Amino acid sequence: MRYLNRKIDEDLLRWKNAPHRKVILVRGARQVGKSSAVRELGKNFDHFVEINLEKQPQLKVVFEPDSVVQRIVKELSFELNTPIIPGKTLLFIDEIQSCIPAISALRYFYEDMPELHVIAAGSLFEFALEKIPSFGVGRIRSLFMYPFSYDEFIRAMGFTMVADELKTCSPQKPVFEALHQKCKRLLIEFMLIGGMPEVVAAYVESGSLFECQEILEDIVQTFYHDFAKYKQRANVALLQEVFGAIIEQTGEKFTYSRVSNTANFMQIKECVTMLEMAGLVYPVTHTAANGLPLAAEQNIKFRKYLIFDTGIYQRFFKLNLADSLYAQRLEQINKGAFAELFAGIEIMKASPAHFPLSLNYWQREKAGSNAEVDYVVQQGEQIVPVEVKANTKGSMQSLFQFLAEKGYSYGIRASMENFGVCGNIRIYPLYAIAQYLNNAEA
Repeated sequence: MRYLNRKIDEDLLRWKNAPHRKVILVRGARQVGKSSAVRELGKNFDHFVEINLEKQPQLKVVFEPDSVVQRIVKELSFELNTPIIPGKTLLFIDEIQSCIPAISALRYFYEDMPELHVIAAGSLFEFALEKIPSFGVGRIRSLFMYPFSYDEFIRAMGFTMVADELKTCSPQKPVFEALHQKCKRLLIEFMLIGGMPEVVAAYVESGSLFECQEILEDIVQTFYHDFAKYKQRANVALLQEVFGAIIEQTGEKFTYSRVSNTANFMQIKECVTMLEMAGLVYPVTHTAANGLPLAAEQNIKFRKYLIFDTGIYQRFFKLNLADSLYAQRLEQINKGAFAELFAGIEIMKASPAHFPLSLNYWQREKAGSNAEVDYVVQQGEQIVPVEVKANTKGSMQSLFQFLAEKGYSYGIRASMENFGVCGNIRIYPLYAIAQYLNNAEA
């Protein structure tokens, strides 16, 4: 199956060509394409050495005696019968979270053999970090990877000209109507199948929604199987229950009491934390948003949670894809929570790979008020509210209230409308919300 280009490819290629580089650690949930991206980069080297410490556990002994890089490299080279030469070989250590000594050795590659290109990857890396007192700060650079974004999806589908044209559009320069309608149709397709690479590749190849559903079901079962790896720390059945509750409460403040009749608050909280660590859910935290940084006024008692992929979301609800694909408005698909989910994870995907964003929302804290803004983002030195609509209509009362109360200059409305301007509100099509975040001056 051919490789489908990803946003992270450019980051990896810049790293390869940089005169000075740190060891790279590619992080993200399982099956988001980390290994494939590194293998694609490996084509730019004379030699590519890949070890998977889950599939090749016998290689763990190479890292266990000590962290002497010269010895490790020599032993790996002989074990795999491939030369490991600084400047000519890419050494890729996959599923590194399964070998603590290998993680500890990463910092010494940077110190003792800086000319060698070394990349590690791990899906459950945060769990391993808890066991390491000191982790190569200043010597290792993390790059975070997510499922396909909308831009990556339409490029994979062969619509490169469409993707490039969208980058030239703005609230002051809307896309022409025929293209807007095409982008909306592609948006619905993408939201329904999601951005998991195996699913996207199948859709690009066959266009079969049925095949996509089967793959999504397999992926969901894989995640449930992975939960068993946390068994020492939490009840696997409860983890599944919490995972489902997060999906069901999309778009709402997460309420622990709605999760289980048998588990207590701390047990549920532990499960939520583990799902965050595994990269399967993202927190959206309330902020008063009176100034920068937004995190300074967060209230972690008030949080929403987003599952990391819209395809997994719709598979949980077992939506009829054929009917949903031809729905004229997103609000027909679970009352608009779908749109809010999509916007949130697109915001995550638009962040620099080396600097993941923390998502925030705003709700008026005055008793009896129901004013709420879906997302609040920082753009340069500005704070910008983002309100998401599932169709082309709807009040913007909360958005106007936020701007009036805080005194900020403008807000963003993300909807199924074309680009446009309404007073101090800049309108972006839902499919182009990431474009705003990548080009705040557009």
